[in-house]
Amino acid sequence: MNIKALRAFRHVFSEGSVAAASEVMHLSQPAISRLIGGLEAALKLKLFDRSGRSLSPTTEGIAFYREAGRILDNLDEIPRIAGEIRAGRTESLRIVTMPRIAQFLSAPAVAQFIQDQPDVNVTLDVRARREAGKWLAGQEYDIGIAALPVSHPDIRTAPLVRVRALVLLPKSHPLSDADHVTADQLANDTIIRLMHGLLLRDQLDDTFNSVGVTPHKTHEVSSSQLACALVAEGAGITIADEMVAHQFRDRIAAVPIEPERWMTFGLLLPKTHKPNEAADRFREILSWHVERVCASSDTMQNLGPRRKG
Repeated sequence: MNIKALRAFRHVFSEGSVAAASEVMHLSQPAISRLIGGLEAALKLKLFDRSGRSLSPTTEGIAFYREAGRILDNLDEIPRIAGEIRAGRTESLRIVTMPRIAQFLSAPAVAQFIQDQPDVNVTLDVRARREAGKWLAGQEYDIGIAALPVSHPDIRTAPLVRVRALVLLPKSHPLSDADHVTADQLANDTIIRLMHGLLLRDQLDDTFNSVGVTPHKTHEVSSSQLACALVAEGAGITIADEMVAHQFRDRIAAVPIEPERWMTFGLLLPKTHKPNEAADRFREILSWHVERVCASSDTMQNLGPRRKG
């Protein structure tokens, strides 16, 4: 596979034109076009539709970029990797986490790991749960942190923490001081929910469907952080958990929903991955962090191994 052609594809796709890609790569526009044509021939895929001098990605081109995007991005990392090998810094740890828990669980553990292991190169990536499992199975990462269950023949899982579903409301809401809230009490509220295919969307819909309640007014967002931000601005209410609500805790109220609903998060590990001391150390730090936050929470339960002493 021609690496220069892959770079040309990436730049045309991301920059939006052959002209822009030629400036980035310091090549002529005809040279860029020839590289793209050669890549299409090698892949037996039509990556771009051509109209005059402009190119627009085809459905196949978009799918190829989505699947190969990280590999393409890593092409520019090769010189750095070679330099670190020459310098004797070859140990690395690659972590993938889902957005919902990245700031509350993953980032603090990674920060502690970096302090403890300054010679280990760390990569922390954030991907949707369905994508995280796929990339982990392809051994792009050493360890993943995501909602369970995850069913994949090449991935093993280890439960880490269990979190309870909460109703997140503006502090001015009449129910903000309640001990608990039921779905039927929320039927007349404006509901901020996630888009189809996301876990919190399924959880929210199931909460209302289970008691036969249809919210009168709903809005959709693409992430739980956006949902919380809208709640904090008084735009409505949503259903999430303590990890999602943490960064907005001074601006919103979090009330347990009845009947109780829980979700489990855990580690994703490639079954065929070789032993990795850095990954084992990170697991210890992450388990310690989970144990610590669960000790002071009524809505989180530690499912991982507990420290001795």
